Order: sequence, then C-alpha cells, then structure tokens
Amino acid sequence: MKKIYKYFTVLALTIVGVISCSDDFTDVNPPYAINSDTYFASPDDYSKALIGAYDVLQSTYVNVILGEIASDNANAGGESANDVIGWQQVDRMQHTPINDNLDDIWDWNFAGVQRAAFIIENQDNIEFDGKMQIIAEARFLRAYFNFELLKWFGPIPIKPEGQFVLGEVTSIQRSPKEEVYAFIEDDLLYAIENIAVDAPEIGRATRGSAQALLGKVYLYQERFEESANQLNSVINSGKYHLYGTEGDEVYETLFDSIGQNSAEAVFEIQYTGAEGAGFDCLQCSEGNVMVGFSGIRGYNGPVFESGYGFNLPTEEAYNSFESGDLRQGVTVLDIESWASSTGASYNIGSQDPITGHTGYYNRKYLPRQNDNKGDTNLTQPNNYRAIRYADVLLMAAEAMVRGNINEGQARNYLNMVRNRASLDNVDSSGNSLLEDIYADRRSEMMGEGHRFFDLVRTGRAAENIQGFTTGKNEVFPIPLEELQFSNGNWEQNPGY
Repeated sequence: MKKIYKYFTVLALTIVGVISCSDDFTDVNPPYAINSDTYFASPDDYSKALIGAYDVLQSTYVNVILGEIASDNANAGGESANDVIGWQQVDRMQHTPINDNLDDIWDWNFAGVQRAAFIIENQDNIEFDGKMQIIAEARFLRAYFNFELLKWFGPIPIKPEGQFVLGEVTSIQRSPKEEVYAFIEDDLLYAIENIAVDAPEIGRATRGSAQALLGKVYLYQERFEESANQLNSVINSGKYHLYGTEGDEVYETLFDSIGQNSAEAVFEIQYTGAEGAGFDCLQCSEGNVMVGFSGIRGYNGPVFESGYGFNLPTEEAYNSFESGDLRQGVTVLDIESWASSTGASYNIGSQDPITGHTGYYNRKYLPRQNDNKGDTNLTQPNNYRAIRYADVLLMAAEAMVRGNINEGQARNYLNMVRNRASLDNVDSSGNSLLEDIYADRRSEMMGEGHRFFDLVRTGRAAENIQGFTTGKNEVFPIPLEELQFSNGNWEQNPGY
C-alpha cells in the first residue's frame, strides 16, 4: 500500500525548498499549499487518506509476535537472552514502563487511530458518490486500532470528534474501559450499517469484517448473546467457509501464498515483498516484519528462507495437539525432524532455559523462498490473517456455551473446525464442552497472536503463564514517556 505520510513529507520538503529560493521562484499565483484544512477537497483525497489509514495495519506485526511471546505458546528466542530485550522482558513477565517494544504498540496503533480520525473529522467537507463507504471503513479501522490498544493497555484516551492535537495529553483523561468499549461499538455499528458486503478491493474491510470484530468485542465483555448474534450473522451470510473444505483447496496451504485472501479470510492484513525495507524504520516496511523475525537462524535448505529465530513455539505447545491433528504440522515446524528429512542446516541462537531455543518454529509465518526485494527478513509478503472464519466459529461456539444459548449449535461449530483438522467429533456438554472449545481454540489459533488475550479474558492466565501476576499482568504498562507527556494527568496501570 502507498504511504500517505510519505506524500505529505515530500510535499513539505518541496515547499521548504521553494521558500528558500529567490523571490522569482516563490512568486506563484495562485499560491500552492496543502494542509489539514485544505486537503480533503476531492474524492481522491479521501481515497488516499484511507490508504494511509490501512497502511498502519502493516506495523501491527509487533502485536502478533508479542501476543505469542507473552503467552505460554512461545519463547522469545533470538540470538541471546539480550536480543530485543523488550521481547525478552515480556516473555519473563518482567516488563516495565521503559520498554521500547511495548511503546511501539502504543505509538503505531495510535498512529492508526489518528489517520482514521483525520478522515472522520473531515467527512463533511464535500459530497461525492462512495463517501459513506470510505467513512465506514475509516470507522472500522479506528475501532480495530482502539480495540488493540484496549487489549494491551486497558483504559486509553478517546476523542470521538476527531484527531488528538498536540498538548491534549495534559487535559484528556484515559477513559474507563466501559467508555472505550462503547466508543468501539459505536464505530462498528456504523460500519456494519454503511460498509459494503463485498470489498471494493482485496484487503479492504467488509460488513462481515465489522460484524466479526464486534462479535469479538462483545465476547471480551462477556455479553454472550450479543456476541453470538453478530458472529452468527457472519456464519449465516454464506460469504465464508473453512479453507480446504471446498473445491481444490488443500488445508495445508492455508498459510502459504496460495491461501491468502481465501474464503476463510474475514479480514486480512496485506503485505508485499515488492518494496525494500530497512531497520531504520521497521514500521515503514511493506513486508511482514514478523515473518523474518520468526525465521530459522542460519537456515540453508528447501522451502524456507533464514531469519532471526524469535517467537519459538514451546515443546509444551507442540505436544498440546491431539494425536492425528493436521494443525500440528501446519502450525509448528520441528526443526530437527525437518533437517533430518531434507538435509537442511541451521544455527541455534539463544540457549537461555526460559526464553531460548526450543527446537520448534512458527511454521504459519515462516519466511518462504520468494522473489521479494531488499532485506529478505523485512520484506516477506505473507499476509496476516487477522480474523479467520475458523476464529469466528470458535468464538461463536464459546459465546453460545458460556451464555447458555445453543449448546448443540456450539458443538456443531466446534466439530466443523475439528473435522477440517481430521479430528473426530466431540459429544461433550456443559463445562466439558467449554474446555474442549478452549483446547481447540489454542490448537487452531496458535502462532497468530491471540493466546495471551484468550487466557486473560477467560481468567486462565495465572495458571498457564509463568511469572504472571494477577491484578497486574492482565494489561501492560503505559509507556513512561506518555506519562511524562501527560504532566501528571494520567496514572500508571496497577503494579507498574
């Protein structure tokens, strides 16, 4: 996707250059300038701004990799126990308000909020066909970014009327979670009413995307009937199916390039390897940075490219799959077995007993050999499947069991996902069925950044995550610099 802030930067530099020239060059009639007051003057301006809002989604790779590392699914890995120290601290549950990697989550998601809000606050500038679709997508994106921030940091500042401006951090409070949830719901309800059923272009949000996200938002609040209603709307739409269950699809290729933007994709973040990238601006990469960081260290062999060896599935996670579950091999690569069968070679990075090498890699998002440009570790084109149909089925099943709504249908949804993985039906009920759903959700969604938050929202984090402190680690600390900017207006999260 194009980066709209690059457009503004180039324009600003051009204007500075013109100002520094002689009067002959600056005497332009009429004067030419673009700023926030004059930008939204044509339909194309709104379209470019929307591209800019979508573009920030690519930087949310860090949410995914840290969502795994923070859980019991994966070790931080890397070259040593000091490699990307912020990730190592999160793995040990020893993170503090001074953590650049958590600060990235704050900064990049708020950047997304700001870009979406920029469109929304200028929605009445002009009228044109298709404007409602753009505003609906902007409100979906604002909801998506705010929900991520709420999951990670708890209460956050919100500004329904538009963008935050410099200095407001000293006057706008962090809103209570209930108010943030209501704000997110309002955006998503608007999106559902006004967004297209079918995306105008691949990768853009649809009504199903908004309904699925709202169903998830309700599930996090334990509003089970409302959650089930939204998720069932997605299921009953007929727009989606489990990949590998129709036509020539093969489940094992779901996370390969052929499986991108499939009928299982309810919302998918787009990446490309067609543009180079560098470490000076990781969030600028058009490729999926998480993939390169998750790659096998010093790898030489078929199928995959090498990487930095982070986000390593644990042996316990690998062994948590049922016997015969196809998802085990799709989700986790046993590097010793792979090297033995293919002749591949690799290096072992950190051997720290808590955060180091496990012998396993996140196969869903391993870098594949391809023709991507630039640094191959930063420009992997693997899309992130942000909301999958399997996820929707399992969330709906959970909501219906926990809400005592329709246990039979919940069991049916669970078995649909299990059957795709070549597992037999379950016939459990009550709490046993709920435990089956939880176990299957771990197997289905492993490697995709959901596990930590699933454990927190269901009250199972302390018993599963080593070092987790109840009453503290449900959320992460507000970055210290944000507290300093607030000049005492905000308080830190408890325990930090």
